Amino acid sequence: MIDFVGQKRWFFLGSAIALLIMIISLAAFKLTPGIDFTGGTSMTLNFTPQVEQEQLRRELIGLGHPEAVIQKAGDNFSIRIKEITTEEREALLGGLNTSLNTEILVLDYNTISPTIAGNTARDAGIAVIIACVAMLFYIAWAFRRMPNPLRWGTCAVIALVHDVLIVLGIFAILGQVASVEVNAMFITAVLTIVGYSINNVVVVFDRIRENKTRGISPDFSVVVNSSLMETLMRSLNTSLTTICVILALLLFGGSTIHYFVLALLIGVLVGTYTSLFIAGPLLVVWEKGEWREVFPWFFPAKKTT
Repeated sequence: MIDFVGQKRWFFLGSAIALLIMIISLAAFKLTPGIDFTGGTSMTLNFTPQVEQEQLRRELIGLGHPEAVIQKAGDNFSIRIKEITTEEREALLGGLNTSLNTEILVLDYNTISPTIAGNTARDAGIAVIIACVAMLFYIAWAFRRMPNPLRWGTCAVIALVHDVLIVLGIFAILGQVASVEVNAMFITAVLTIVGYSINNVVVVFDRIRENKTRGISPDFSVVVNSSLMETLMRSLNTSLTTICVILALLLFGGSTIHYFVLALLIGVLVGTYTSLFIAGPLLVVWEKGEWREVFPWFFPAKKTT
């Protein structure tokens, strides 16, 4: 037997430290928005013969694009610049062709206006919030026969928010150190993580409900710990098989979905952790009113006179 519930303070402490780092990273660095959220033009180019990234950057600056963001993916270059017209694009490619003395193959080309980008950013945020609220009410309804079903839903949503913040914080750091941008595919990854995480939590909570109904112990801590042990292998096996597929996509899926898949990988790992070590133990703390014992820094003992 693994005493998940008995070690909950350490799990909560580890999560609190990780969340603090991620929140500070988000506040300090912020996410680096991609073309989907800021507007502009993006191109994926292939050069024959190949050119150096710094050489390409100098030429783009010389052609009037000092704002250009360049990322190399294999033999190709992903370039993001301010919004340009089709004529301006042809002039830019012609200028690069002449100055670099190379043949240019355009593999991908997208232009998004700032207005559409702003609406996309707003809609993406609304989508994530609606998903979390819907999950809260779904869990509360699914466990309506349990005492205080809203607590079950709230604990599940706290686990979801934990997972999302970890992913956002890591991508804020990646944006600072590696110029990794977030785009519409990243939002898709976040929503996928929300769905995957809630599935894991529901499996654990459903076993807790079954064991509580069977009355295996009057102590809710024992019920939750037994339920976590019974679902441990199922959760790990599901996560491992999912991770195998994600790793295959990460290695062989191509550069266009690289960071989408990376977000999924982080989300699956963190979601597995929260479903086992956070959601259930947090439900125990709430049901037994152990807030002061587990979180003494937030709920200090009352001073006696």
